Amino acid sequence: MGSDPGFLIIPAIDLRGGRCVRLVQGDPSRETVYSDDPVAVARAFAAAGARRLHVVDLDGAFEGRPRNLAVATEIARAVDIPVELGGGIRSMAAIEQVLASGIAYAILGTAAIEQPELVEEACRRFPGRVLVGIDARDGRVAVRGWAEGTERDAVELAREMGRRGVAQIIFTDIARDGTLSGPNLAALERVATAGVPVIASGGVSSLDDLRTLAALRDRGVVGAIVGKALYTGAVDLRAALALLRPEAAGRPDAVGRADVG
Repeated sequence: MGSDPGFLIIPAIDLRGGRCVRLVQGDPSRETVYSDDPVAVARAFAAAGARRLHVVDLDGAFEGRPRNLAVATEIARAVDIPVELGGGIRSMAAIEQVLASGIAYAILGTAAIEQPELVEEACRRFPGRVLVGIDARDGRVAVRGWAEGTERDAVELAREMGRRGVAQIIFTDIARDGTLSGPNLAALERVATAGVPVIASGGVSSLDDLRTLAALRDRGVVGAIVGKALYTGAVDLRAALALLRPEAAGRPDAVGRADVG
């Protein structure tokens, strides 16, 4: 069953051209480069007490196949905490390659819409190691690096992914991502009604935001990804960890439905 991991605060490392960057609302023309050494960034987050890292291959998301896997693998080897990777993972071969590289969790996004059977097969083959990223504008799912919209409802997709066996859902409100404007709490609560543990992404700007998200844990929101707020200094990772789970800083987490509630 595993011990209760508490509310997860997961630092984000977005990779583009091998560098650590942040985009605003997923727009590649609105990029800020924060470091030429993503591995050093990962080590710093781990040293501060992070229990998991969220890595996104932006080039992979735009091109449809992993492009920064070598750097992501370096990150996974450099830290002793689990690393999750998303971006362009759209085939079983890509899933196998990612999970064989030392990365703990593969995040499927576009594949959840276009190849739901692939998601289900991956969950059977790699139980507990497949997560799904649901990225939405006004409740409708976007795909292919957020470049294309769909008519698919985010909550409906979350329910289907739960039936297909995904361990967790990472929900991003695209309008909030990279804006430091606060998370979309109403959308998060709706997605959480699907019954799959949800990790919030997009808009976190302060310790107050994290405290508010942590209060939704009994409704199924089990963690939050923090990106720009860490890089700008709006959120101090050590302070956030101490605020929400002081006794667990530095302890690796376990993913799974048994760890919720």
